[in-house]
Amino acid sequence: MPTTLSDRPTLDDLEAALAEKPQAVIPVTHHYAPGLYIRQCTIPAGCLLTSMEHLTEHPFIISKGKILVTSDTEGSVTYEAPHVGITQPHTRRALYAIEETVWTTFHITDLTDPVAIGLEILARPSNPQLPNHPEGWRNSPSLT
Repeated sequence: MPTTLSDRPTLDDLEAALAEKPQAVIPVTHHYAPGLYIRQCTIPAGCLLTSMEHLTEHPFIISKGKILVTSDTEGSVTYEAPHVGITQPHTRRALYAIEETVWTTFHITDLTDPVAIGLEILARPSNPQLPNHPEGWRNSPSLT
C-alpha cells in the first residue's frame, strides 16, 4: 500500500484525477546559454500538479512564492522563496502552489529545442490510467 503521495500508484491516481479537471494556464519561459537550458514556470496559487520523472540531477530555484512538494527524494516539504535545491535522478513530484510560485530549472545540454531537451532529460510517460498519454515531452508546466 502506498505510504506517501510520491509512490507511483498514488501519483498516477492523482495525475489521472487531475486530467479530468480544468487545466491551469502555466506560463513557461525558455532561456539558453552556451551548454545550458533554463526553464522557468510560473505556477498560479491554488494549482495542484504532478511532474514528469526527471532522469538527470539538476539545480532548481524558487524565486517567488511558496509551494508544497511531495516526492520520494524530498518527502513532503514546503519550499518558500528564495530557495535553491537539487533535483535527484528519477524524481517525480506532486506539487501544490500555496502562493503564486516561480520555479526555474537548469539543465546542462547543447540542445536548443525544448522538445528534444525533454526527450533527453525526462522519462517517457507511463501512467497506465492514461492510455492516450503522449509519448515524449509534454509541453506542460510539469518539468520542475
